[in-house]
Amino acid sequence: MPPDQTLMLPETRPQAADPARPEAVLRLLTFSTLYPNAAQPNHGVFVENRLRHLVASGAASSTVLAPVPFFPFAAAARLGGARMQGWARYAGIPAREDRHGLAVHHPRFAALPGIGMLTGPATLYASARRALARLLAEGHRFDAIDAHYVYPDGVAAVWLGREFGLPVVITARGSDISQLPQHAVPRRLIQHAIRRADALISVSVGLKDGLVALGAPAGKVTVLRNGVDLEAFRPTGDRPETRAALGLGSGPLLLSVGHLIPRKGHDLILRALPLLPGHRLMVLGDGPERGALLALAEQLGVADRVHLLGSRPHAELPRYYSAADVLVLASSREGWANVLLESMACGTPVVASPAWGSREAVRSPAAGLVMEGTTPEAIAAGVRRLLAARPDRGATRAYAEGFGWEDTTLGQLSVFRKVRACA
Repeated sequence: MPPDQTLMLPETRPQAADPARPEAVLRLLTFSTLYPNAAQPNHGVFVENRLRHLVASGAASSTVLAPVPFFPFAAAARLGGARMQGWARYAGIPAREDRHGLAVHHPRFAALPGIGMLTGPATLYASARRALARLLAEGHRFDAIDAHYVYPDGVAAVWLGREFGLPVVITARGSDISQLPQHAVPRRLIQHAIRRADALISVSVGLKDGLVALGAPAGKVTVLRNGVDLEAFRPTGDRPETRAALGLGSGPLLLSVGHLIPRKGHDLILRALPLLPGHRLMVLGDGPERGALLALAEQLGVADRVHLLGSRPHAELPRYYSAADVLVLASSREGWANVLLESMACGTPVVASPAWGSREAVRSPAAGLVMEGTTPEAIAAGVRRLLAARPDRGATRAYAEGFGWEDTTLGQLSVFRKVRACA
């Protein structure tokens, strides 16, 4: 998908600012492997969206360093066809591209099969070090490194900050705190990054608690939730019209959005369908579990009620949210699931797993409900309960309107200005 087909967020070229004032434009180096590119337009779009709103404020500028993995040929030759095709998509990513007024650089870093979790920080740092040195030699200057995802990105970022004399702010986003610290080497390096970072941001209170449990001083962590673009995500028409336009039939319609990987829990929603006669499910996303999910739907006898629609351009998502009666989030781990706010902004309530961030996002019957556990039985009960007392669509939209990006942008500016002043 070309960049101009993604969400229409505000123009990201900064307005003029007086450099003599304390509010002089912040010059950021945004650093993350979670960032969209020409071959993966939805990859890490939540990082891009937050940055675009920040830069659109006129108070910050950014150059994006978004490394992509390079798979050594010798290792690639040992892979099977399907896995090799998965890695081949990285070859089509340009070394540099412009996305919505932002320059995005994609240096390559070696991803070694089987040991990538251990070698990732070092290979990522080596690649980024060369790229940053080149940017500085070209005349770029930065006030801080804006890093996203603690491991391996945040680890490499604090090494970059130490070498180049730049303060580092790391945003924790989910499994970097909930899952990766379960492994000994990543845990030690994550704790190192937490200690060395000048400031930490978490996208939910649950993630802040996880950072504190790993040794971060509570005062070092600022909670800045993700927002939703209220102009891009809005109801697209009444449900029957939207369903007809998408070629979908009548009857209660569930929606699940996310990569087809185990922790997203799409299989649990499939297993709930036999308990929900007449209900249908559409799933948006691609991933390695697609074949298994198709087989499971056949095994359960619900294949005729399941639509695996693949990945869709981000700009098309409002149509699917608007068509559904309920968004079901069955993830086992999330820092802050953007799909919850996107669905609510389109007037569709949610049934959510008790993952980090869910209770912070769903705090009113107008928004939907959060399950106590995530089982097929709990999902079916949650869907029945929500549809029995379905909130007014306008009320669901009104609830989502309290989650714009403005407060998050102001919070970021405060954090970055503090670290710049202390540098």
